[in-house]
Amino acid sequence: MTETVVLDLTRQAMMVGFMLTMPILAMVLFVGLAVSLFQAVTQIQEMTLTYLPKLAGAAIIIVALGGWMLQTTVGFTTLCFEYASQVAR
Repeated sequence: MTETVVLDLTRQAMMVGFMLTMPILAMVLFVGLAVSLFQAVTQIQEMTLTYLPKLAGAAIIIVALGGWMLQTTVGFTTLCFEYASQVAR
Protein backbone atom coordinates (compact mmCIF):
# COMPACT_ATOMS: atom_id res chain seq x y z
CA MET A 1 0.00 0.00 0.00
CA THR A 2 1.51 3.31 -1.04
CA GLU A 3 1.35 6.62 0.77
CA THR A 4 -1.18 7.88 -1.76
CA VAL A 5 -3.58 5.03 -1.02
CA VAL A 6 -3.23 5.54 2.73
CA LEU A 7 -3.84 9.27 2.43
CA ASP A 8 -6.83 8.71 0.15
CA LEU A 9 -8.29 6.15 2.55
CA THR A 10 -7.76 8.55 5.46
CA ARG A 11 -9.45 11.36 3.55
CA GLN A 12 -12.39 9.11 2.71
CA ALA A 13 -12.67 8.04 6.35
CA MET A 14 -12.85 11.66 7.45
CA MET A 15 -15.46 12.44 4.79
CA VAL A 16 -17.60 9.45 5.78
CA GLY A 17 -17.41 10.49 9.43
CA PHE A 18 -18.35 14.04 8.49
CA MET A 19 -21.25 12.90 6.31
CA LEU A 20 -22.62 10.61 9.01
CA THR A 21 -22.45 13.09 11.88
CA MET A 22 -23.48 16.33 10.18
CA PRO A 23 -27.24 15.61 9.89
CA ILE A 24 -27.44 14.74 13.59
CA LEU A 25 -25.33 17.71 14.66
CA ALA A 26 -27.32 20.10 12.45
CA MET A 27 -30.63 18.89 13.90
CA VAL A 28 -29.34 19.23 17.46
CA LEU A 29 -28.04 22.73 16.67
CA PHE A 30 -31.35 23.93 15.24
CA VAL A 31 -33.41 22.34 18.02
CA GLY A 32 -31.10 23.93 20.59
CA LEU A 33 -31.51 27.34 18.97
CA ALA A 34 -35.29 26.94 18.87
CA VAL A 35 -35.46 25.93 22.53
CA SER A 36 -33.16 28.80 23.49
CA LEU A 37 -35.36 31.22 21.60
CA PHE A 38 -38.43 29.76 23.32
CA GLN A 39 -36.73 30.15 26.70
CA ALA A 40 -35.78 33.75 25.96
CA VAL A 41 -39.31 34.66 24.86
CA THR A 42 -41.05 32.96 27.78
CA GLN A 43 -38.31 33.73 30.32
CA ILE A 44 -38.17 30.10 31.41
CA GLN A 45 -34.59 29.50 32.49
CA GLU A 46 -34.63 25.75 33.10
CA MET A 47 -31.31 24.16 32.11
CA THR A 48 -32.72 20.65 31.67
CA LEU A 49 -35.40 21.77 29.19
CA THR A 50 -33.06 21.41 26.20
CA TYR A 51 -32.11 17.74 26.64
CA LEU A 52 -35.31 15.98 25.64
CA PRO A 53 -35.98 17.97 22.42
CA LYS A 54 -32.35 17.50 21.33
CA LEU A 55 -32.51 13.79 22.06
CA ALA A 56 -35.80 13.45 20.19
CA GLY A 57 -34.43 15.37 17.20
CA ALA A 58 -31.34 13.18 17.06
CA ALA A 59 -33.49 10.04 17.29
CA ILE A 60 -35.72 11.26 14.44
CA ILE A 61 -32.69 11.86 12.22
CA ILE A 62 -31.24 8.45 13.06
CA VAL A 63 -34.55 6.74 12.27
CA ALA A 64 -35.03 8.72 9.06
CA LEU A 65 -31.47 8.43 7.75
CA GLY A 66 -30.35 5.22 9.46
CA GLY A 67 -30.52 3.14 6.28
CA TRP A 68 -28.40 5.60 4.35
CA MET A 69 -25.94 5.84 7.24
CA LEU A 70 -25.64 2.05 7.37
CA GLN A 71 -25.14 1.78 3.59
CA THR A 72 -22.45 4.45 3.69
CA THR A 73 -20.65 2.73 6.55
CA VAL A 74 -20.86 -0.70 4.90
CA GLY A 75 -19.61 0.72 1.60
CA PHE A 76 -16.60 2.32 3.25
CA THR A 77 -15.86 -0.82 5.27
CA THR A 78 -16.02 -2.90 2.10
CA LEU A 79 -13.57 -0.51 0.46
CA CYS A 80 -11.21 -0.84 3.42
CA PHE A 81 -11.33 -4.62 3.22
CA GLU A 82 -10.66 -4.49 -0.53
CA TYR A 83 -7.56 -2.39 0.10
CA ALA A 84 -6.52 -4.75 2.89
CA SER A 85 -6.83 -7.76 0.63
CA GLN A 86 -4.57 -6.10 -1.94
CA VAL A 87 -1.90 -5.55 0.71
CA ALA A 88 -1.81 -9.24 1.62
CA ARG A 89 -0.97 -10.23 -1.96
